Amino acid sequence: MRELSIDIETYSSVDLKKSGLYKYVQSPDFEILLFAYAYDDGPVNIVDLASGEKIPYFTVMDLHRPEVVKTAHNAAFEFYCLSKFFHTQIDQWRCTMVHALYCGYPASLDAAGKALNFSQDKQKMSEGRALIRYFCIPCAPTQRNGGRIRNLPKHDPGKWKLFKEYCKQDVFTEREIKRELQMYPVPEPEQKLWELDQLINIGGVAVDQELIRGALEISDQMSGELKQKARDITGLDNPNSVAQLKEWISQNAGMEVESLNKQTVAELLADKSGTAQLKKVLKLRQEMAKTSIKKYQAMGQAVCDDGRIRGLLQFYGANRTGRWAGRLVQVQNLPRNYLESLDTARELVKSRKADCLKLIYGSVPDTLSQLIRTAFVPGEGCRFAVADFSAIEARVIAWLAGEEWRLDVFRTHGKIYEASASAMFGVDIGLIKKGNPEYALRAKGKVAELALGYQGASGALIQMGALNMGLKEEELPDIVKRWRASNRRIVDLWYSVERAAVECVKTGITATLPCGVSFSRDEKCMAILLPSGRRLFYNHPQLTPNERGYDSLWFMGVNQSSKKWEAIQTYGGKMTENIVQAVARDCLANAMMNLYEAGYKINFHIHDEVILEIPDNGGQSLEEAIQLMCRNPSWAQGLPLNADGFTGGYYKKE
Repeated sequence: MRELSIDIETYSSVDLKKSGLYKYVQSPDFEILLFAYAYDDGPVNIVDLASGEKIPYFTVMDLHRPEVVKTAHNAAFEFYCLSKFFHTQIDQWRCTMVHALYCGYPASLDAAGKALNFSQDKQKMSEGRALIRYFCIPCAPTQRNGGRIRNLPKHDPGKWKLFKEYCKQDVFTEREIKRELQMYPVPEPEQKLWELDQLINIGGVAVDQELIRGALEISDQMSGELKQKARDITGLDNPNSVAQLKEWISQNAGMEVESLNKQTVAELLADKSGTAQLKKVLKLRQEMAKTSIKKYQAMGQAVCDDGRIRGLLQFYGANRTGRWAGRLVQVQNLPRNYLESLDTARELVKSRKADCLKLIYGSVPDTLSQLIRTAFVPGEGCRFAVADFSAIEARVIAWLAGEEWRLDVFRTHGKIYEASASAMFGVDIGLIKKGNPEYALRAKGKVAELALGYQGASGALIQMGALNMGLKEEELPDIVKRWRASNRRIVDLWYSVERAAVECVKTGITATLPCGVSFSRDEKCMAILLPSGRRLFYNHPQLTPNERGYDSLWFMGVNQSSKKWEAIQTYGGKMTENIVQAVARDCLANAMMNLYEAGYKINFHIHDEVILEIPDNGGQSLEEAIQLMCRNPSWAQGLPLNADGFTGGYYKKE
């Protein structure tokens, strides 16, 4: 089969970053400016569409010929842009960005080229960003530019010539990535999953625009009121200013604070030595700092003309595990909802009754925050069926480790917090129920389950909120000890993973664990083969003695905090977490394929939860969807999957 490598440059008055690809392309003024292409290893050609040139007829035909594979970096962009004018099908496209992410490299063309140590002539041109700003987005009208709102090729022929070279260079770079990574092909099931991901993003999800508009209006009103209250107390011109407020705290409360982030404000409020006036100001700051309004704003910017938001998900957004990442509205970190009367709250927001909201619910910003999920609604004539896996990571790690007592729990009653407390403290599980003194042990079982599965200790318990749950710091080491003693096979899994990885890096010998996970390496990377057949890549692995003289494993990857390509240290518990989360992700992928093949429409998904749009007139049901989700993949026999869910007229967290 022939390969057609493509890169395009485009123009639209819609902000791509804020509104997303789909609204960007649907803009009436969207156009393709440049079309660079190359067949196989042949020369790179450029078509200057902005200047009236035409794409060759045979290439237009190749856009829909199945015997010609189309490739691009972030192929979702090229595919959707070209689909507006030409016939082409997603199953004929391959994405070098997905290939780079699969192999553990950065997503962007520029960062991937640098991480792969390409020579300068094979890397993305550094001038590209400035050229894109000049030609691809509207410009501000000035006296100097004659009041125009867009730069055309004729306005700077020199820059336009360089822009054409930049577009051609991208084809060289993406083709080099494909060549460099060809030894590690993307598995066919992942290609099919990427295709499904494009269909989900293109379909999108409807939003309640009246709720969004009401939330924004109420937020503006409340923001002004809160700011005025803070001014009245502090006398500051801008009580939102961190510098001004820190100085006020220093002068009026005798405290020197380094920051006023969420955690610091919470700690200051909990400090009993603080004055009543200080606490009032800090509570006002908490209210003003609610970030939910930003999500309403993001929804308003991203909604297309048909009332749907598209492009909420990034395939392989977490390239250590392959899990999805959120885009635009960031659905992966939506605030939870605890309000009992969501229907009432939604109607009050839509009717802009801020005073009623305050009277009934107290904090208006908190109420708006809790309603953000409910802005997602099904299309006309449909309802949502929302289903999510129950304790998926806890089930997966028990299955991989062969921790039978835990598997028995998941095959029966599923009360893992109670069962964990029972195993840790030797108390009959029947006694750990509300009304009994033994019920206090459940909190210890819960925090242990949430914090200790990946080799965490007392620090992990604290980070998970153990102290806020009423536990004392001196009792945390005992909880760690008891949890590990009752989960010996999971503990064994951590150390087996670490030994296998270190030995593999040191000797190059392939190692396979009893759970079927195997480790291999070559001169470029160590790879962990998952039960699904997918691999996790740890590039340029090295062993360095730690402070105790043992081999410590390092590799090159994208640091999830700094987002930079750098050396990262890992260990058994962390690699176990990668493996477990990757297997859980593969379970979700299998569930989505089952649902799609059965005709269910997936609007979006969050972590281990899928949001389906099903017709009101029957034919599909939540019960059937759950059955499809829990149908084990062929590679996961014996894994006790379970899911639960609800149906409704808007999204929420039950």
